[in-house]
Amino acid sequence: ILGWVIETTLVSIEKKKFVNRGFLIGPYCPIYGFGGLAITILLKNYTKDPIVLFLMAVIICACLEYFTSYIMEKLFKARWWDYSKKKYNINGRICVRYSLFWGALGIVWIKYIYPWLIKFIDKIDYDVGKKLAIWLSVFLLFDGILTGVAINRARQKEKGVEAKYKYEEILDKTFNKEYLKNMYNDSWSD
Repeated sequence: ILGWVIETTLVSIEKKKFVNRGFLIGPYCPIYGFGGLAITILLKNYTKDPIVLFLMAVIICACLEYFTSYIMEKLFKARWWDYSKKKYNINGRICVRYSLFWGALGIVWIKYIYPWLIKFIDKIDYDVGKKLAIWLSVFLLFDGILTGVAINRARQKEKGVEAKYKYEEILDKTFNKEYLKNMYNDSWSD
């Protein structure tokens, strides 16, 4: 969620309009979660060596970003980001500027945010934490399903397929073409 907030804020300020930078309808970018998880699992023992921590975070996040971009483009025929106009990019999927940013963010995550987060989580009652984790997982799953349905309906509508069910009409009104265009095709290309 924090990654979504940061990225959506920066892009919205740049574009002077609201731009949902997430893949899903809800306020999160799963790539940040997977990146944080990968860095945590692989690099939490490198807190005393910031150079190794930085370089490994750059490599891990660049690989994650590259392959996520590739897979999402193949699956959805859309690009969520495009660094083609940035110096030192690879196929517009990653670039040195943002890879260095991910390295710095990796250091901040491992040295400062993760330890604080663990202390905070340890204070949460086990049963409350379990219920919260289940609720958030169900919410994320529901959002994933709703996003998939919305993308499928938008594709059907572009092909001229009329809505057969009431929920499709609701999707048509809620997630109109302009919304989906802004959400899925407004790539961050500067």
